[in-house]
Amino acid sequence: MRHIRSIYVFCCIVMSACGWASKLPEERELTTNCSNMSLRKVPVDLTPTTTTLDLSYNLLSQLQSSDFHSVSELKVLILCHNRIQELDIKTFEFNKELRYLDLSYNRLKIVTWYSLAGLRHLDLSFNDFDTMPISEETGNMSHLEILGLSGAKIQKSDFQKIAHLHLNTVFLGLRTLSHYEEGSLPILNTKKLHIVLPMNTNFWVLLHDGIKTSKILEMTNVDGKSQFASYETQQNLILENAKTSILLLNKVDLLWDDLLLIFQFVWHTSVEYFHIQNVTFGGKVYLDHNSFNYSNTVMRAIKLEHVHYRVFYIPQERVYLLFTKMGIENLTISDAQIPHMVFPTCPSKFQYLNFANNILTDDLFKRSIHLPHLKTLILKGNKLETLSLVSCFANNTSLKHLDLSQNLLQHENDENCWWPETLITMNLSSNKFADSVFRCLPQSIQILDLNNNKIQTVPKEMIHLKSLRELNLAFNFLTDLPGCSHFRRLSILNIEMNLILSPSLDFFQSCQEVKTLNAGRNPFRCTCELRDFIQLEKYSEGMMVGWLDSYICEYPLSLKGTQLKDVHLPELSCNTALLIVTIVVVMLILGMAATFCCLHFDLPWYLRMLHQWTQTWHRVRKATEGQLKRNVQFHVFISYSERDSAWVKHELIPKLEKEDGSVLICLHEGNFDPGNSITENIINHTEKSYKIILVLSPDFVQSEWYRYELDFTHHNLCHENSNYIILILLEPIPLYCIPTRYPKLKALMEKKAYLEWPKDRRKCRLFWANLRAAIHVNLVETRETCELQTFIELNEESQGSAISLIRTDCL
Repeated sequence: MRHIRSIYVFCCIVMSACGWASKLPEERELTTNCSNMSLRKVPVDLTPTTTTLDLSYNLLSQLQSSDFHSVSELKVLILCHNRIQELDIKTFEFNKELRYLDLSYNRLKIVTWYSLAGLRHLDLSFNDFDTMPISEETGNMSHLEILGLSGAKIQKSDFQKIAHLHLNTVFLGLRTLSHYEEGSLPILNTKKLHIVLPMNTNFWVLLHDGIKTSKILEMTNVDGKSQFASYETQQNLILENAKTSILLLNKVDLLWDDLLLIFQFVWHTSVEYFHIQNVTFGGKVYLDHNSFNYSNTVMRAIKLEHVHYRVFYIPQERVYLLFTKMGIENLTISDAQIPHMVFPTCPSKFQYLNFANNILTDDLFKRSIHLPHLKTLILKGNKLETLSLVSCFANNTSLKHLDLSQNLLQHENDENCWWPETLITMNLSSNKFADSVFRCLPQSIQILDLNNNKIQTVPKEMIHLKSLRELNLAFNFLTDLPGCSHFRRLSILNIEMNLILSPSLDFFQSCQEVKTLNAGRNPFRCTCELRDFIQLEKYSEGMMVGWLDSYICEYPLSLKGTQLKDVHLPELSCNTALLIVTIVVVMLILGMAATFCCLHFDLPWYLRMLHQWTQTWHRVRKATEGQLKRNVQFHVFISYSERDSAWVKHELIPKLEKEDGSVLICLHEGNFDPGNSITENIINHTEKSYKIILVLSPDFVQSEWYRYELDFTHHNLCHENSNYIILILLEPIPLYCIPTRYPKLKALMEKKAYLEWPKDRRKCRLFWANLRAAIHVNLVETRETCELQTFIELNEESQGSAISLIRTDCL
């Protein structure tokens, strides 16, 4: 049932006015937290290495001598808010390292002392002691810095036992005080004295003695149930050897007259800084405010915070004048719900005024106010509306720092503003300012806070803000980073939580002096326009505040939620000029490469041959059915010039026979019928052939013999399906050499509808591929006829030409 949570932390106990925590060892120490677990006994299974043990808010009623033997390294022990009635300090004799012991808010009545020489913090406040629990052993604790005590009786003899100790803080947490021996408190040697008053306490005596005890005096629970002396009595109090310079009264609930008596008494003491917080007052007024004696004082600052009123029977202006006529340097009346403030007609000495969190309106500045020495004015959290009125008031001061945040301030373009040349810091945050506010700013301003307003743009005509060093525009409606062309000294800029998608180039060009930029939590559009902004962090060495977590893409949707540091935008896709140059260079390289290929590899020839191969393939497939219906016996009928016979016999015929061993080659020496005429032989054998190959060359065109063959083939070109006629251009033929009676042949030559024999032997493979595609047909139906037919040799020679019929097997 018992839960003990142990974690390694830096041991740091934070107490009010406690300077000891910072002196704790810096090494990691073991903390065991057993607080608020309804424990009635100290756990027996504590970790031996525990250095901090918290047993607060339990039900412990007594401590055994063996409870803490196992934790010899214990340094901090917290036992507050239990039910312990008796304590023997010897219980901790084995805890030599103990530095911090808190036994406050118990029911202790008896303490048996044992010297703990190393103890620095001992708190026995808010217990049930009859007298102060101080003994000779207490005086031996030479390292003691903070001492908390309680008791129903306070006597000089008790404090004399520790008078030689140099304490930092003495805290008297009193549940009751039945007797106080005057002069007891000044015996203490401490820098700060804090007294929590019980009911029915002689406040004046404790205040009187407290001021003579320590430099800092704090008194809590000052209320009407305390015993206040009469006005005559407090006037007779003689204050000698006063030490207090800082007086703090907390949780004050008094009649106004009682509060006024306190002010008058403190006014003539050594107190320089008087702070009252959480104060409530009211009631009828019997004392004359005009009788307040403002002379003979060292008071410099009065601070009233969290003021509440009961029924009040005097004009508030009299109360305001009581403070403004004091002639002190600093005055704070904050969170007091005051609607107005009145100043004397004569010049005041105020250098610092703080009227924050009230309900002041523009009426404050409609009267003449003479504050020539005023340097700091804080009016945050009020109901002010007109900035120009504030400027008129400030112009008669020596203001350096002005806080007008959390008001209802606006500025119209037609309103004039006058500011003192001394003003360097302005806080105008959380108002209703628009862009026009920049026309009502002092030239000397160095630090300007305009966050949480309605600003959309920073006007570029702000030529007068040459001294501006820090600018806060967070939580506005800016769509771009402001340029710095008119405030070159700007070094800190905050524009987080605006509507910035992509910062413009003007910022990067004009804001060279900016060392710190907070632009996080904007809806960034992570496109090329943002690339310079992303690069800025890489080269600025920590310039961006919150770079890792606050800079996130909002657009496009594909990158939404991506941190800017993880966005990679290539230079090529973002630099238009570079992209154009790259495209041009690539095109030039490709053009040069294409030109080189054309020149070196004769690429046009390859393309033309590939095109012819494709066309031929489709023509062959289309014509196959019609050709198979004829009684064909041969693949090709070759017509060529006698001078080209070497190429035909040594190149063409061997290649055809090599590609397919089943071809039957018919030569003119063995296939022409001697009993028939040349014309009849040509007609018969071309009709029995799938393809007619004309080997074209200048010699072929110039010979007389070719005319028989050319006439017949040209007739087929014009009247029949010409897909089975193949033209091979062995050598170039000028078009003018082709007779005009062969227009179809001439047209084919013009269209380059022929296979051209390449001069480069490396191109021959493509030539043969095209030729095979042109003559490749299915001869299944004619294979038997081809194999049975005998070779017929026919030799005829004529002037300049020869005809050969090649009979082949089916490919």
